[in-house]
Amino acid sequence: SLAVTAVGFVACGLVWDAARAFHGRPANWIGVIAGPALWVAAVVVLDPIDPETRMLLGAGVVAIYAALTAGELWRERRKSLRARWPAIFVPLLHGVVLMLPILLGDLYRSADTKIMAQVWVAAFAAEVVIYAVGTVFIIVMLVSERTVSAHKTAASIDPLTGLLNRRGFGEATSRMIEREAKAGRPVTVMIFDIDHFKSVNDRFGHAAGDEVLKVFSNIVVASLRMSDLVGRVGGEEFAALLPCSIDEALLAAERVREAFEASGVAIDDAPLETTVSIGVAGGPANTELEVLMASADTALYQAKRTGRNRVEAAVEQPLSLENARRNQIRSGAPQPDKPEMIGAPAEAHA
Repeated sequence: SLAVTAVGFVACGLVWDAARAFHGRPANWIGVIAGPALWVAAVVVLDPIDPETRMLLGAGVVAIYAALTAGELWRERRKSLRARWPAIFVPLLHGVVLMLPILLGDLYRSADTKIMAQVWVAAFAAEVVIYAVGTVFIIVMLVSERTVSAHKTAASIDPLTGLLNRRGFGEATSRMIEREAKAGRPVTVMIFDIDHFKSVNDRFGHAAGDEVLKVFSNIVVASLRMSDLVGRVGGEEFAALLPCSIDEALLAAERVREAFEASGVAIDDAPLETTVSIGVAGGPANTELEVLMASADTALYQAKRTGRNRVEAAVEQPLSLENARRNQIRSGAPQPDKPEMIGAPAEAHA
């Protein structure tokens, strides 16, 4: 009986350890066996021990493990999994039920001990079954939601650079623009196009081109703030949305251009010229992403025409998508709804 009960306590400890593992924390085998070991030691030392005290000690051990399990899930409450709140509530409820003999100790002692023991055992047995079934169900829900979340994240990430892809960038920037609009703050878009990237692929192969893209993506991330959104929206085209004025964004764009030019990329020990052209466009709160992208694209073509390896700002602040398209037509740049739009094949802006 002593060994069987101890195994049950080990199972409770494993549930707690599983909650730790689910959130990427290392296994804690000492904690798993500490509860059963202390309970066995207490029973042996206090032998002979009356059934009431023995049951109270066991309930306390299981309640502690239940509280620890709930605590592990509470530590990760910032995560968006919907099943997390039931996962916190169920262990807490389990712990409260198991603590009832301690909380209602006077009632337990004043009544017939044998009858109360039978009542407690029956109640605990029913509650343990519900807890076990509920825990399994919740774990299945958590794993399922995590899998869906992982697939959704993978669909939004460019596998080569680790940045947001065009879809992910569009979704993330929409949320940022909405948030900044509520605060009345301006936003600015940058569009980056690596100069003569097609010639790198033609001369050295796509593997070398991929390395250049990785170097550039690392430089962009290192040069911008953590609050800025960066994505790969085409072959060698990248974009960034910054919650700041266009003057601040121009300084950041210049940092990126200088860092990439000085990156020292070499292929077969031969230094490779690495430059980037950047178009920048800013707008007031709640300016649509398409409007900013179209205006920044116009500035990017201006940078290309005037010698590359430059940062150009949109001349006029975009107020509507139609105005941005008119500006593109006047400047001779392709309109965003044509095949040459941002996100077209790599040679479009080469």
